[in-house]
Amino acid sequence: ETLEKIDFEPFRLHADLPMAMTAHVVYTAYDADNPATTSSTVIDRVIRGHIGFDGLLMTDDLSMHALSGDFAARTEASFAAGCDVVLHCNGVMDEMVPVAEATGWLDGKALDRAEAATNLLRSTPTDGDEIAVVRERFNRLVSATA
Repeated sequence: ETLEKIDFEPFRLHADLPMAMTAHVVYTAYDADNPATTSSTVIDRVIRGHIGFDGLLMTDDLSMHALSGDFAARTEASFAAGCDVVLHCNGVMDEMVPVAEATGWLDGKALDRAEAATNLLRSTPTDGDEIAVVRERFNRLVSATA
């Protein structure tokens, strides 16, 4: 109830953004066994459903050691849950290879979402005024939920 009422509101307000990232957090009210990144319940019911996000959904860093299994299993579980893209960020080749081997080509909705996100990013100005607008919007949201 608290998540629905308070915590998810900032995400609902930004559901129209082109990209989002999962967290390796277990929301026991939704799925007591799997972190959000590998939970189809959290991704389908909460992120895509209640929050209404339909943009490109990427995992948080798979090398954080917050997920169980080897790197191929983490990758496969993330895709099976509904993530469009997986991230591996530490640059350790012995970890990157199984992630790459378990990752297929972007296709279907994931490809559509990736193309929409990259097209939007290419057309978005990145000058100082844009950064000021984003900071001001962030500060309003933080003060509204405090």
